[in-house]
Amino acid sequence: MLLVNAERFQGVMRDCMLSKGTNGDVADTVTTSLIKTSLKGVDSHGISLFPHYYVELSAGRISKNPQFEFDQKSASAASLDAENAFGHFAGEQAMIKATTMAKDTGVGIVSVKNSTHFGAAWYFTDIAANRGMIGLALTNTEALVNAYNSKEAYFGTNPFCFSAPIKNEEPFCLDMATSTVPWNKIKNYRRQNLPLDLGWAYDVNGNTTVNPHDARSLSAVGGYKGFGLGMVVEILCSGLAAGPISRDIAPLYDLSIKEDRKISHFFMALDISKFVSLEWFKAYMLNMATQIRTLPKSGQDNVVIAGDKEKETFKIRQATGIPIDDSKFNEFLQISRKFEETVV
Repeated sequence: MLLVNAERFQGVMRDCMLSKGTNGDVADTVTTSLIKTSLKGVDSHGISLFPHYYVELSAGRISKNPQFEFDQKSASAASLDAENAFGHFAGEQAMIKATTMAKDTGVGIVSVKNSTHFGAAWYFTDIAANRGMIGLALTNTEALVNAYNSKEAYFGTNPFCFSAPIKNEEPFCLDMATSTVPWNKIKNYRRQNLPLDLGWAYDVNGNTTVNPHDARSLSAVGGYKGFGLGMVVEILCSGLAAGPISRDIAPLYDLSIKEDRKISHFFMALDISKFVSLEWFKAYMLNMATQIRTLPKSGQDNVVIAGDKEKETFKIRQATGIPIDDSKFNEFLQISRKFEETVV
């Protein structure tokens, strides 16, 4: 296992994207999202995704220089055709648009169609929270989660992400797949030949498996309820964008690398100041968090709220570097030998 310097690693990734003709703003957004997500310890959606994104860029699957135009339906609702641009950039611009509308009306909602994988959802809700708002980010993706009591997948991992500002610390953030684990976590376990936890995944016959190489689909978090939450995400994404349902979306990895994916996203910003003062709300959040964190422990581990582990990991990795296993690092070296200069 190697450790790489976050700043230098981002710089090399950015240069690689620019060498393919990618717009500089797009490259900044994508690499910032990947680096910060790895710093948080969410390795399934961090820098490990970059080699595949690079392949997609090279194949022309992703638009390198998007020219977005929002179709604003009303004072608080707009839509965006991402035209196969990076979902990271489409999502960033959509959330910025949502917060701008929310400043005027109290709420802003943007529906995005014809997009691609957008990485970690927290990156978008963080924009809203840092502007004094509550943020919500959702996306559909290829079918990977078995329908309840079925052997077949119907919805994607369809993540749900909610952020809110909190006094004297980084925003509160719940960022969760509606599957038990994200698919990229399965891929990470495959690469390291690690056994899965029982109940995470199913094989081709719909039987549970702990072998990452046999995994073909995932279980919904919380069973019936989790599958229902995934359906809510699907409705708000593909339903409002008039996009394909998860089962009709081209896979990220397995089919033709040139096939458009047509993923749909949903972004919402809610202006807290239209309801209560922002400072009161931040203090309210801190008070709630403090009360929870100081509850009696059930064991040796600290009592935490959503996002606490990521905040702690961010501090550690900023100081020590981002861990990356040798096989994944070799994928980066095949793109550019300059990645060798990022090892700490």
